Amino acid sequence: MIKLVAFDLDGTLAESKQPIKPDMGEALSSLLSVADVAIISGGDWPQFHKQVASRLPASADLSRLWLMPTTGTKLYTHHEGAWQVDYAELFSEQERANIIKAFELSLAATGFTPEQTWGERIEDRGSQITFSALGQQAPVSAKEIWDPNFVKRKVIQADLRTRLPGLSINMGGATSIDITREGVDKGYGLKKLRDASGIPLEQMMFIGDAIFPGGNDYPAKEIGLETARVKDPDGTLAAIAAIVACLR
Repeated sequence: MIKLVAFDLDGTLAESKQPIKPDMGEALSSLLSVADVAIISGGDWPQFHKQVASRLPASADLSRLWLMPTTGTKLYTHHEGAWQVDYAELFSEQERANIIKAFELSLAATGFTPEQTWGERIEDRGSQITFSALGQQAPVSAKEIWDPNFVKRKVIQADLRTRLPGLSINMGGATSIDITREGVDKGYGLKKLRDASGIPLEQMMFIGDAIFPGGNDYPAKEIGLETARVKDPDGTLAAIAAIVACLR
């Protein structure tokens, strides 16, 4: 019996860096009535709050919701009317500097410099450094056409792996690459969730749009979770409806 359903965020619950739509909020509220729900993604807490936490209907049972920013290296839960940090695993200053320098060298070496960018391309999220090819504020329309098949990012990812041995480097979102400490990926985060929630992996399932080798959702499959790959949020809505029907 599935007791917890975990989701990727961008491309799964919402368009890249956009708030979940009202129908997704209602769907998540319905799912929370029959199971615990976790959301694990590369974004930091401000993005989670903007996209999900502030968009759920009043009917949502927030006590059953586990929000896991920066690939699960942070955990937020809701207690006594407020979101609280359960843990946060942060990079040292030297680790941050090394990663940012490697990004700069890799981008120069691979030549994937877009004609236009929107905002900063490298974001320090404390426990994760994220490269966004078109910038943090790029419009969804531009993101969707830059690297729809992950081809460009696979080249950058391969180069970064030669420069940053011992770190986890995974593709996420529409244009991003996430760097965390070695062994830190969504599989790592979901194991942390198992420990925090007391729900075994065998009673979890994961839904995401990047469940393929090299995709940042694939570690969920590698640790043995039941998984469902979706193309977009519409596919996720259909999956949630089916799960709720089965669990009721």
